[in-house]
Parts: sequence; C-alpha cells; structure tokens
Amino acid sequence: MPTSDNPRFPAALRLFSAVVIIVLIVGAGLFFAPELVKPRWPWAVTPFSARFLGGFYTAEMAVMAALLVWNRWSPGRLVLVMAFIFTVIVSVASFVNLSYFNLERKATWLWFLVYLGSAAVSGLFLWRARARPSAKGVTLNPSWRGYMSLETATLGLYGAGMLLFPKIVSSTWPWPVDPFHAQVYSAIFLAGAGGTYLVRRSAPREELLVLGLAQFLVGLLAILGLVITDAAVHRIDWTATRTLCWLALFGWIGISGVFKFYAACRYFSSRSAS
Repeated sequence: MPTSDNPRFPAALRLFSAVVIIVLIVGAGLFFAPELVKPRWPWAVTPFSARFLGGFYTAEMAVMAALLVWNRWSPGRLVLVMAFIFTVIVSVASFVNLSYFNLERKATWLWFLVYLGSAAVSGLFLWRARARPSAKGVTLNPSWRGYMSLETATLGLYGAGMLLFPKIVSSTWPWPVDPFHAQVYSAIFLAGAGGTYLVRRSAPREELLVLGLAQFLVGLLAILGLVITDAAVHRIDWTATRTLCWLALFGWIGISGVFKFYAACRYFSSRSAS
C-alpha cells in the first residue's frame, strides 16, 4: 500500500510494541512453562486458567509482532483498538477484584503499571489518529459483511455476558471459572468483536491477516491447552454438553481466523497478478 494511504507510525510506537512483546513472553509462559510462571503470576491461577491465559497471550504476542514489523496505520489501527479494549477491560476487572491480588508483591504493581500504561499509550495513538480513515482495502461482498456482522454480535454479546453476568455465563465452561477470571476472559471476546467490526466493510489486507492469525491462534491454543492440561489432571467431562459447546465455540473462532487469513492471501495474490 502506498505510504500516503498507509503512513508509518512514529518510532516510539515501535519501541512500545517491542516492550509489550517482552512482557507478553512472560504471559505466554503460562502455556509453555506453567509451573515456572504460575508462582510469579500476580494472582493464583488454576492449571486450566493458566494454559488458557497463556494461549491468549501467545496470540497477542503474534499480533504485537505484526505491529512491530509493519508499524503502519494498517494493521496498527486494528491492533491498537483490540489492545485498548482488552487492557481497559482487564484493568477495570482487576480493580474491581483487588482481593485476588497481594499488594505486597512487586508482580501486582507491575501488572497494574503494564496494563494502565498499555491502555494509555494505545488510547493516545488512537485519539491522535481519530480523524484518519482506514487504509485502502477490499470492499467485502454482502455475504462476508453479513457474516462479519454476525460474528461481531456473537463475540460482543458473549463477552458482555461474561463481563456483566460472570457466574451465569462462566458456568457453561468445562472447568470452574470464578467471576474475576470470567471478567478477564470477557476482554478476549470483546476485543475480537471490536477487531471484526473494524474490518467488516473495508478490509485492508494486513488487518485481515492479523485478525485471522489472532483468531486462529486463540481457537487452536484454547483447545490444545484444554487437552494438554486435562491429560495431566483428568477433570474434564468430554461428553458433557458444556464441554462440547465450548469446543464448538473456540473451534469456530479458529476456523473463522483461517478463512480470514485465506481471504487476505487471495486478495494479495489477485492484486499482485493485476
């Protein structure tokens, strides 16, 4: 895309991306090395919650890496909007549930510093670029737009339910989820809804690629984390309706990501050929 349509961000944002990636490496450790990271986490996490959060942080790390590499309005607009939604909701949930944190630990203060700082930086960049239109992209056909609207509504309503009615909605998960973790998880769905909403009309290739990659990793790692964890603790009823519905939800998220990624690659190939 031409620079005038898709300008570079300031170098400071690239530095911000690099710092966030370093922090996210620790979060990804909940998936790949939970026994090492769990004792250093700001609050107590169960084996299933650790792997689920670690899988999401791994997906978020890939998204921030895309922003670090491109450092342009597209996919920066998408990444910053999703990051802002996620960090604001998690910050609010953390303040509401302060009893889960040990305020005498440095990890707790670092947690709030990182999340409040990330929300402030992403919000500032978005505010400064609030009048800038999206980078030029492909106009999605009516079927794609209809599907994107449905996906936005589904993720948004589910995320809002987890946030506002955490006990009720989280009771449908395969493992016990307390209200604090349910509200933290809600940020994942609401960030996904915000990202999908952005690209439902005009989808720049980079944003489709990043959103598709994020959804694929979230779906894949959520299911993989459940399988790996249960292989050690044997607590999941794999024939229960709530387990099957949960698997279907994250399977759908992952498959939806694959189709977005494919659509972005196909768009790029057609543009190159022309």
